[in-house]
Amino acid sequence: MVAPRHYRAIFISDIHLGTRGCQAEYLLDFLRNTESEYLFLVGDIFDGWRLKRTWYWPQSHNDVVQKLLRKARKGTKVIYVAGNHDEALRNYTGVHFGGVEVCNDHIHETADGKRMLVIHGDAFDGVVKYAKWLALLGDWAYNWMLWLNTWFNRARRLFGFGYWSLSAYLKKRVKNAVQFINNYETAVTDEARRRGVDGVICGHIHHAEKREIDGILYVNDGDWVESCTACVEHEDGRLEILNWVEERNFTMLPRPTELPMLEKPDLQGSDDEDERDRKVAAA
Repeated sequence: MVAPRHYRAIFISDIHLGTRGCQAEYLLDFLRNTESEYLFLVGDIFDGWRLKRTWYWPQSHNDVVQKLLRKARKGTKVIYVAGNHDEALRNYTGVHFGGVEVCNDHIHETADGKRMLVIHGDAFDGVVKYAKWLALLGDWAYNWMLWLNTWFNRARRLFGFGYWSLSAYLKKRVKNAVQFINNYETAVTDEARRRGVDGVICGHIHHAEKREIDGILYVNDGDWVESCTACVEHEDGRLEILNWVEERNFTMLPRPTELPMLEKPDLQGSDDEDERDRKVAAA
């Protein structure tokens, strides 16, 4: 048990609820141990692409939804910026669901006066925008790599080694992947410059980063599939990337719902309201 951390704003994206790669248990621990005035869901919270093909919805994914809705009920301003995997929500821009506002993008002003464009970022991915069939093929390959990564890390753990992300390694080492990330970052910051804002906060490419590009602050909050990262705004307006696995000294293995034969991480247990939400959902 730890005292909740208080932030002015929290930005999370690419949770991919509805897939086996989603690290819902670690996200629940993050949500239980943080509080904020604003909570931005920066796209791909649900994975509609995968749910259309195969239904996968364990209790932990339902718990994440309940926790987000409860934060909205308790006064947190929750803003949902739709992404490409949950693009169906783009038909409901301006609508509120359980206190959660849906939009395509948002301008957030930090405590120190910076105006930040909050977008998912898929509009600046040429593959998603112009060749969706190729994006779907890439999504299949990415999920296959995550499956391979899980078994690879099980073997590493048996030999006493820690978690190591194969897909993250390939992104950094493969020339085309590195060039794609660089092109994406440039395109996103160009859009921020065109809109006359000070920076951009986005997701989409599952690569957490904070740096300045030609005078524009670029922040990518990462994902909750591989890295379990978020962007947080402190009370003074300072933006920071948090790696929750490192912050809490988790191993990323095992996945409690899928690898029961391995030792379960010491995650904070559900509070009474979590239990009540589960009973309501079950009913």
